[in-house]
Amino acid sequence: MSDSEYREALKRGQREYRACLSRGEYPYLSVLDEILPPLSQSTERDLGIRQIPMEWIAGTRHKGRADLFARNFMPLAADNTEFAVKWERLCQSHLDEGIREPVKAYEYLNRYYIEEGNKRVSVLRFFDAVTVPAHVFRILPEKKDFPELKRYFELIDFYAISGINCLEFSKSGSCAALLSVLGKTKDQSWTDDDRQKFLAAYYIFKDVYDKMGGKSLSLTVGDAMLAYLKVYGPESLKDKSPQQIQETISRVWEEITLQQEEDPIDIKLDPVEKKPNLITKVLSAAEPRLIKAAFIHDGSPEESSWTRGHEQGRLFVEQALKDQIRTTPYMNALQSDPDAVIHQAIQDGNTVIFTTSPRLLPAALKAAVENQNITVFNCSLNQSHRYIRTYYPRMYEVKFIIGAIAGAMAGDMPVGYLCDYPIFGQIAGINAFALGVQMVNPRAKVLLEWSSVGGVGEAIGRLTERGARLISSQDLVRLGEWRSFGLSLFENGKQINLATPLWQWGAYYQELLRLVKNHSEETDYKETGKALNYYWGLSAGVVDFSCSEDVPASTRKLAGLLKNSIRAGICNPFRGPLYTQNGKVLENDELLTPLQVMEMDFLNGNVVGQIPSYTELNETARATVDQVGVKPATKQEDSQTGEA
Repeated sequence: MSDSEYREALKRGQREYRACLSRGEYPYLSVLDEILPPLSQSTERDLGIRQIPMEWIAGTRHKGRADLFARNFMPLAADNTEFAVKWERLCQSHLDEGIREPVKAYEYLNRYYIEEGNKRVSVLRFFDAVTVPAHVFRILPEKKDFPELKRYFELIDFYAISGINCLEFSKSGSCAALLSVLGKTKDQSWTDDDRQKFLAAYYIFKDVYDKMGGKSLSLTVGDAMLAYLKVYGPESLKDKSPQQIQETISRVWEEITLQQEEDPIDIKLDPVEKKPNLITKVLSAAEPRLIKAAFIHDGSPEESSWTRGHEQGRLFVEQALKDQIRTTPYMNALQSDPDAVIHQAIQDGNTVIFTTSPRLLPAALKAAVENQNITVFNCSLNQSHRYIRTYYPRMYEVKFIIGAIAGAMAGDMPVGYLCDYPIFGQIAGINAFALGVQMVNPRAKVLLEWSSVGGVGEAIGRLTERGARLISSQDLVRLGEWRSFGLSLFENGKQINLATPLWQWGAYYQELLRLVKNHSEETDYKETGKALNYYWGLSAGVVDFSCSEDVPASTRKLAGLLKNSIRAGICNPFRGPLYTQNGKVLENDELLTPLQVMEMDFLNGNVVGQIPSYTELNETARATVDQVGVKPATKQEDSQTGEA
């Protein structure tokens, strides 16, 4: 064999060496011995023989002759040295029969360091091998509450069930999200067929993504693939050519690049009128724009109070805007094919699509990607998707006021709270109510139960058995279960309604459609470069409450003062100090950000109860939690067991 391969490898090594020096970086192989903390803080485990990703081999275990290799594992020794001769022989052996003997490697924080076989790695990398056979020893770091360590232990748990070690994510929770997209659980072991199919899809995706410029993004391939799968699902990579995959990646590119943002969501807390430019004014004057809007519901008004509320909002906005809008409802989308229902709505000429349930989020996202000339909304919270807009009311503001009413009337009694689903926004409602109770009655406890665990009647029964007479139940009247609505007093076998929250969906839809008509919403979308979440409250008139005459006049006056203070921005339920069931989390006068409120997954210190686990929930609750559930209630709740 000629030494042409070695000379080419040497050139690559020298180029890498010079490039590292020009960037002020260390030009040789990283040495694990110089990276490791004291051994007393780590644990070593034998993982046996496995294929390890070439791209994640970062260096060598011991310093030894690490300076014989550039950082890319290409050689630096002159071509007339003994090292060069051995490298050439190994190269010829690989060409003749392939390198089969495993190297010995140590894995630390998802990077591999070679103890035996550095030249084998060098030769295989020269020939663009994707993986290397290795006998791997894992060095586990001490568990600490650092984001990078949390992500690492999530990967370890993921590998324990899947056998996949080529993935890496930049955000915690991504392993759980991937399992959810794939329809698997954290306890479900993968078959060899599962693993082979996933790896085949992963490497095809990776190759296409890298060629499209993915390496220039501050994302891992895992980040990009997860964003892609959330839109198209795992079947989209099956039996597809690279060209077909490139076309679909192109359509979802903004969704992928959004994952680079540390804060990918732009939360709009109030409707703001943007002044139209001259061109918009001329076009509007010349030809008034008629908006055709579709309302896609997961249920029907006859069977779902949630759907009935949105339908009333649709009828209100159609009457309010009259000649400016035409609306069409599409019922029971989940009983058929939601993708087909949305497609039909677009075929019917609707240019604005409202999907009124979090359970319709996957179909809404896919439709928005495939039809980027259509404006698609989904009624949910905390969604970092670029192509859809989400909307939801700040009902926690009303719950805070109703909590103050309950606290003022409770005396020495505990107060009950019945919640539907453990999803984004609902935990904030529980805590805001508890803080309202606490504000006027510092010693009062709030007993928490869930209607999605055993049903409404049973949950109310549990609350009354625990001594609660004042009970704040769901925000909507359940069909045939009127007693599950609002704040009520249960006394002497009677129920007296005291205060009721009001969802003003008509006002919400009217304002959103005004933004669409005036192009303000589209301006927000283009300017922000992020996912748009509309999260409006009392100040926008999209939520409210009413009190009955059974509430004392002084308490009704207090409620009115709180309402006006919140609307004016003077009062905020989540201004510190704030205490959880486990201790203080917010001190002094700090204010939780809107995102912190959305993602709240803890309970206030005066709440007696807990967030239910996924297995405790009924089927409808699980379907909703799968889309917008807070972490303690999801089926992919972090375990961080470290190693299976």
